[in-house]
Amino acid sequence: MKAKDAATLSTLRLLSASLKNKAIELKRELEDVDVVAVVRSDTKKLVDALEEFVKAAREDLVEKSKIEIETLKKYLPPEMDAAELEKIIQAKLKDLGIESVSDMGKAMGAVMGELKGKVDGTKVKEMVAKVLKSE
Repeated sequence: MKAKDAATLSTLRLLSASLKNKAIELKRELEDVDVVAVVRSDTKKLVDALEEFVKAAREDLVEKSKIEIETLKKYLPPEMDAAELEKIIQAKLKDLGIESVSDMGKAMGAVMGELKGKVDGTKVKEMVAKVLKSE
């Protein structure tokens, strides 16, 4: 507020509202994992909106969305790198004996259970598909 950064202030107010709504929905205080999930969710919503704004040629909203996305990313933990993610996925799939793409749902459930909040689900899906196709 003191810095007069309206874009950041607006983004953080929306995040605060999302956090309060999630706490009300869960009927308990939020844990760190819950907070990270809300920030990731809000970021994903903004990324999706950004794509739509680009399609509609709304440059004013494109710039605003980019600023909001960068603001929220500051509050997310650093994501796991691809090599480490691939290693974890390979180990989990080997433990479960999953070797074909037909077991993709089972593989995703197991991997996301272990990596929840540490990495984006889209990246996990792409990596699981890559690992299963290479086997």
